[in-house]
Order: sequence, then C-alpha cells, then structure tokens
Amino acid sequence: MIDRFFEENSWDKIKNSDKPVILYGMGNGADMIIDIFNKYSIRWDDIFASDKFVRGHSFHGKKVLKYNEIKEKYDDFIVVMTFALHDDESIEFVRRISSEHTLLAPTVPVAGDGLFTREFVEENIDKFNKVYELLADEKSRKSFENVVKFKISGKVDYLFEIYSEDDEIYENIFKFNENETILDLGAYDGDTVRKFYEKTNGKYNKIIALEPDKKNFLKLEKNTQDIKDIQLVNAGAWNENTTLYFQKSAGRQSKVTENSTQTVEARTVDSFEENFSFIKMDIEGSEKNALNGAEKTIRSLHPKLYICAYHRNEDLFELPLLIKSFDKSYRFYFRQHKYIPAWESNFYII
Repeated sequence: MIDRFFEENSWDKIKNSDKPVILYGMGNGADMIIDIFNKYSIRWDDIFASDKFVRGHSFHGKKVLKYNEIKEKYDDFIVVMTFALHDDESIEFVRRISSEHTLLAPTVPVAGDGLFTREFVEENIDKFNKVYELLADEKSRKSFENVVKFKISGKVDYLFEIYSEDDEIYENIFKFNENETILDLGAYDGDTVRKFYEKTNGKYNKIIALEPDKKNFLKLEKNTQDIKDIQLVNAGAWNENTTLYFQKSAGRQSKVTENSTQTVEARTVDSFEENFSFIKMDIEGSEKNALNGAEKTIRSLHPKLYICAYHRNEDLFELPLLIKSFDKSYRFYFRQHKYIPAWESNFYII
C-alpha cells in the first residue's frame, strides 16, 4: 500500500526556498515551468545549460550560463530541471549536480491539466492503492511507489533506484512466439517495430503499425522497408472511427487537441478485426480512448499489453483499472525506464 503521507511538493519546496532558484535547460519545457512559476508567484534567478549548448544565448531576458559559472556566482542554490533526458552522459551529469546541490525535476504532464501533487495523490489514494495491489511483483510495487513519490517531490534519487532495461521486459515478462500478430500504436519512426522484429527473431504472423504524424509516418516507411509482413497505417487510435484535430510537434509528442486545423484519421483497435496477440500503446495521452476502442479485442483475445502511463496524471490508475474491468485475469507489471523526468513509465500486462 502507498503511504498517505508524502514529502513536500516540489513546487512548494521551490517557492519556499531561501536559496537562489536556477533553471537547468532552455526550450519548451522551460517555458512551461516558467508559466507555472508565474502562476504561483515563484521566483527564479538564473539559468544554465549543458556546456555544449551555451553559445551566448539569452532566455527570458537572462544570459544562459554554464554550470561552473553558476557555481562561481552563487555559494549555494536549488536547481530546477526543465527538460527531459535519457542518455547516460546527461544522467551522470544530473547525478553530479544532485550530489553538490539540491536538484528537483518537477513534473509537468505531457497531456491533460493540473499538476501531480501530494493533494492529487491523496484525493485519489484509493485508486492508487488498488493499482498497487494489482501489481504482480515486488519490483513493480517499488517502481510504482517511487514514481509516485518522484512526481510529487521532484527528487531524482527515487528514479535512480528503479531503472529497468528493455531486455528485462522481453526476457522476464513478455514471451514471444512465431505466431504473434502485433499492433504498434504510436509507431513513431519504427523504433519499436524494429525492437519487436529483433525480439521475435523476425518470426511472427504480422505487424500492423499506426502513426498519425505525417512526417513521422514517412520515417516509419523508410525505416521498415526491410521488415516483412507489415502493414503501415497513417492514423491515430481512438474509441471510434472518426477524424480528429491533431497538433503536430517535434519528435514523438504530436497529440490530439481541439486547438488545431490539422486533421488525422482515427481508428479503433476493434475495427481491424485481427487476432492481435500483442498491443503496444504510446499515443501521447490518447491511451484511455484507444483502450475503450479495443475493449472487444481485449475481452475476446486477451492480448499481451504494453501501455505507456506517463502522459496524463490519471494514467497511473485509470489505465490499469480500465483494463482490469475488461479482463480480470490479467497480471500487471510496472517498470520505469531510464528517463528524467518519469517518462517511459509503462505497464506490461499479460
């Protein structure tokens, strides 16, 4: 069971600190953090970036410094991370900073509204605990609890304790055979398609891959030219067959929105009428809708499920509880992969 009593919210800790507040990182993530700071009257004093990105830039009227320049300017300070990273070199740099000064990585949801706070968890504690009790092994329970605590506190040590590698998932949880029919929702540029190809040793029945973003879809086509028995669909996944407004973004994070003139075809999983044995969903906050559009498939076929649960604050409890309502026989595993903040928090369900 998750303890009802958590640490101080990262936002409160930053606001109440008597130390200078230093942002680490520029770009859209920093803009979002600054917007929240402005909303809650949180001050910030300076900004730095990794040395290779510092070339006389200014950001929101402040010169972007290097970390060593910040250390020369201030005796002590609190660092607020404003961007996502997952490469080993950057993570080691974060470890170094956090060993020298207070470092927090506040959670801003990829999709949806509101902040992930202690109050949010307490309001939904029964749902969080229902999911905790569903989890099939101790590592899942530890990972789930640490992710919740990280999202509240922003303390990166909670993540460092629980990182998992992809190989663990495919060796210890998922077992592929030569008859898999695989559905990849949010196929991006084909990275996970190639992973599935590798883990099946190229022996499977069929792969169907959906990607709504046209630029990403072109990359998907290019990167899967040598993959056999694959069907590529330039569409999103939803709870009905329809047309949706779609906000394009650099990288993976294109998403459904009402504030766009771009449209995209959307399909339900059930509309494919395939005997799917494995379904992966990484669809930027549309997972709940896509699951509702896959209810018939899930109930009748009991496919293995790989469901991302970090886009919306509610995903950590809404998605597994919805799946459990479709099929009570599922076993749920939860893993956090190497990312700061807690992106790539996934349920693996068999």
